[in-house]
Amino acid sequence: MSASVSRPVARPMSSDEKKVILASSLGTVFEWYDFYLYGSLATIIGAKFFSQFPEGTRNIFALLAFAAGFLVRPFGALVFGRLGDLVGRKYTFLVTIAIMGSSTFIVGILPTSDQIGVTAPIVLIGLRLLQGLALGGEYGGAATYVAEHAPHGRRGFYTSWIQTTATMGLFMSLLVILFTQSALGPKDFAEWGWRVPFIVSVLLLAISVWIRMQLAESPAFLKMKAEGTHSKAPIGEAFGQWKNAKWAILALFGMVAGQAVVWYSGQFYALFFLTSVLKVDGYSGNLLTAWSLAIGTGGFVLFGWLSDKIGRKPIILGGCLIAALTYFPVFKMIAETANPALSHAHETVQVVVVADPADCSFQFNPVGTAKFTNSCDVAKGALARASVIYSQKDGAPGTPAQLIIGDKSMPSVDLAKDPGGLPAFTRELTAALAEVGYPAASNPSVVKLASPMDVFRSQPMTLIGLLAFLMLLVTMVYGPVAAALVELFPTRIRYTSMSLPYHIGNGWFGGLLPATMFAMNAQNGSIFFGLWYPIVIAAATVVIGVLFLPETKDRDIFEGDMSVHKGDRLVTIDPMAVD
Repeated sequence: MSASVSRPVARPMSSDEKKVILASSLGTVFEWYDFYLYGSLATIIGAKFFSQFPEGTRNIFALLAFAAGFLVRPFGALVFGRLGDLVGRKYTFLVTIAIMGSSTFIVGILPTSDQIGVTAPIVLIGLRLLQGLALGGEYGGAATYVAEHAPHGRRGFYTSWIQTTATMGLFMSLLVILFTQSALGPKDFAEWGWRVPFIVSVLLLAISVWIRMQLAESPAFLKMKAEGTHSKAPIGEAFGQWKNAKWAILALFGMVAGQAVVWYSGQFYALFFLTSVLKVDGYSGNLLTAWSLAIGTGGFVLFGWLSDKIGRKPIILGGCLIAALTYFPVFKMIAETANPALSHAHETVQVVVVADPADCSFQFNPVGTAKFTNSCDVAKGALARASVIYSQKDGAPGTPAQLIIGDKSMPSVDLAKDPGGLPAFTRELTAALAEVGYPAASNPSVVKLASPMDVFRSQPMTLIGLLAFLMLLVTMVYGPVAAALVELFPTRIRYTSMSLPYHIGNGWFGGLLPATMFAMNAQNGSIFFGLWYPIVIAAATVVIGVLFLPETKDRDIFEGDMSVHKGDRLVTIDPMAVD
């Protein structure tokens, strides 16, 4: 270890710089609001733009269209990361917010499939792809911009405000949806009122653009440009040279992958689990989630601040480890509390699918193009959408699938041979399940809230506590991650380098989580089996992160990843050294 020139630790942030950070954070809140509106309204979107399919199928397509926005995020990271490293953080901000906001507004005025046919879902998916590209460039710019303004020793705290923006955007979208639902009523909201939150986003777009216009460029970027040390080819330098690419790989598998699955399990999938699996109505599910977000959001700042004291790794990897150890009991408690009658049916009713194993597929469909028509696939898909726990037995080769429900048996349907047979099969299955004790979605045991203040009862309060626990884990893994990513890479390629692993992790590992968990549940006959997906990834992240990822809280980001502060001196270190 060789010493470099001594210099004082950076001064505290000025009031003007704090205003810059606030403006950046607010703009990012609005961008996440735009993105999450679609996820919160996935069921209605499915009915409006995929109406040519049965209800269960259209909901899956709607979720997969949501996932499409995540799939393209790494490409947005490359496009806008390169732009940010070449021309600056501020101007890239303006481009990403304009694309995001205008795409969301157009969804609000887009004719449905009943009005313009197949053009509607095609345009919708195109808009989702544009949103994903814009979001791919947004996060890296916001995190880099804030970190490059922050004083040394407080980057975790300052970048943690950026980390709150995704949750605050989701929270804002839920509030707007709840307010609109309450003002218009369920019928008008489902008919046309769902457009209001999308259309309102044009006001948020105008505010966001105005805020972004007030920003000054990052001092680190200006210093680099003035010295002529900026990269001429950020993508090639970041990922074409092993000395830089290895850090992107380690960041992905030793930090971001686990953070992503914990983030999406604790926020987005928890809401999906309540409404689509446990059959809680949309208003109640949104309200319970909103309360848990309100309780837990401060954890981002708390853990960001704490990471400046004890390091990024202990908090991020600790959150991943706790999630891996607690997900099964916590989600089972949520099920038992939210819908006791359904949980009772799971324990008392035996359902068996008897099918030729060659007739059964793994129903993973990330792009929405696969069709599962075999009798086994139809039976298992229908049971999974009905939240039925079942086992499977091998049937004779070439024979169609049979369902044994209690002491009765019924055949499945092969849609390749009987394309119109699904509605009759669904009706027969619903009646058979009801006869043996599976409750209707409206059963009186399922939690139901009539107003925001209706949560002060035992059942909803217990649920809010469980959801808040999941939210606490989210804040542990997500609060310090921006600072950790920024500190891994030098200024000249920072925007590009940190954006790609972040968006591969969150866009693919996280964005595909609902579709992956549904396929795993359908494959194994359990509403809980899909939890192995986040658990295994979180646990693997802990192992890789502990063994290979360095602690970065003391690095000087103006000098890249080669320097750390020791007292009031700056010293150079081996970049492969693990603290």
